[in-house]
Amino acid sequence: MIRFDDVVKRFGDVVVLDELNFSVAPGEFVTLIGPSGSGKTTILRLLMTLEKVTSGQIFVDGECLSHMQRGSRLVPADEKYQRKVRQRIGMVFQQFNLFPNMKVLQNLTEAPIRSLGLSRAEAEERALELLELVGLTEKVNAHPSQLSGGQQQRVAIARALAMRPDMLLLDEVTSALDPELVAGVLALLKDIASSTDITFLCVTHEMNFARDVSDRVLMFDHGQIVEDAVPDKLFSEPDHERTRTFLRAVLERG
Repeated sequence: MIRFDDVVKRFGDVVVLDELNFSVAPGEFVTLIGPSGSGKTTILRLLMTLEKVTSGQIFVDGECLSHMQRGSRLVPADEKYQRKVRQRIGMVFQQFNLFPNMKVLQNLTEAPIRSLGLSRAEAEERALELLELVGLTEKVNAHPSQLSGGQQQRVAIARALAMRPDMLLLDEVTSALDPELVAGVLALLKDIASSTDITFLCVTHEMNFARDVSDRVLMFDHGQIVEDAVPDKLFSEPDHERTRTFLRAVLERG
């Protein structure tokens, strides 16, 4: 579903991703862990086309996201082409990014109507189903400012699902939440992962969540994958000293 082939991303002289190669299979839940600045969020930003690759190629469900064919040549993809490929990807950000001037219902219906061509009735029916899923039916007419942080994040998750994505990107979705709200949001994501065939790529510092829900965990450092293993192996018997050092630091801090 997702494939990175020799992807390099530089910001000036700083190499953030260094000839990165990895893939995520359809329906798989893959979690990226590692220290801040190791390149994890950059991977999500490249998939959302918020950044462009310096070199290498990214594929989404077999279609090249980073480049397109022009005659006999492969050239950097333009915005129209990327928008088409990107339609199957949803993302939930750290900071919710809800439209503050819109009520909850409109936050969920605006993009499906504009981008997917759904009728307002179809979009609203889908939105109400999703609000029930995330336990916020009673907030349908509230503005984001009237919601707690945990409620805003639940709306953000529902909004991403309203676009019917084949894959969902999660970027530290609990980092802006008060500690007592974290468990509820993580439980919701675990339920969605277990009850759908959506492909997940998740960046998190919540190690217990990563262990419970992931099919694979990738340990990143300096723009490279240090270790790629199933959760039981990576968290119990990691092969690399860098992974052991990172996990000790994170688990002690937790």
